[in-house]
Amino acid sequence: MILDGKIVSKNIKDSIKNEIDTYISLGNRKPKLVIVQVGEVMASNIYVKNKIKACSYVGMDAEHIKLSEGISEEELLNIIIQLNKNDEIDGLIVQLPLPKHINEDKIINMIDSSKDVDGFGLLNKGRLFSGLNGFKCATPYGIIKLLEFYNIDFKGKQACVIGRSNIVGKPMAIMLLDKHCTVTICHSRTENLKDITKQADILVSAVGKAKFVSVDMVKPGATVVDVGMNRDENGLCGDVDFENVEKIAGYISPVPGGVGPLTIAMLLSNTLESYKNKL
Repeated sequence: MILDGKIVSKNIKDSIKNEIDTYISLGNRKPKLVIVQVGEVMASNIYVKNKIKACSYVGMDAEHIKLSEGISEEELLNIIIQLNKNDEIDGLIVQLPLPKHINEDKIINMIDSSKDVDGFGLLNKGRLFSGLNGFKCATPYGIIKLLEFYNIDFKGKQACVIGRSNIVGKPMAIMLLDKHCTVTICHSRTENLKDITKQADILVSAVGKAKFVSVDMVKPGATVVDVGMNRDENGLCGDVDFENVEKIAGYISPVPGGVGPLTIAMLLSNTLESYKNKL
């Protein structure tokens, strides 16, 4: 069965829209998301456009601050500091990647944790790790919502996450652990990878390699979530060999149309949560 992220995303956005409409009808301002972009990365242009479009759909204000690729790290830090001070801003994100002369971690961790709706900052990651309230990284948070929508059973299940990035792999593992899965994290140094992935009831791949997950790596009936966004000779594809793995998987997310739409939906959800906290 296909895990359709577009359907789940629309449900979440419609719920957000209804909440915002209610708050505005009571005389409150709209929630506001600010997106800071540095340089001209084509993929970033597309991602930002999609985020602004989604904001418009739910009735949220979006401001796009586009800066020259040559901006200094200090100048960018000062801009972030000023945006932190603006009480009319509920969510503040910096579109990655940044130019090589700018330290991404330093910039991300300068964002006020109450506006860090990407959930990338150290404070929000620490809260996630400690089981405290905070903004969860949007992509893994979206995956949890996707699996919940399709009533995937988490408790006591074997879950395997391929990839250990700070944005997807590590927070994904923590969120699955919080749902009472037994979690294994695999990565580029993992030995006997296929033996491990074949044990997984829930398999999440976030390695960024086209069709890396082959049918012989998947347990029949498993739930397979593909976070990859790659290109091959046929165009856009994920980490999973979808055509063949679909034949044995119980559930599988497609690329495109799987995890991607949920990432933006959860970004909006976090922004709404920040807005409600302020009110």
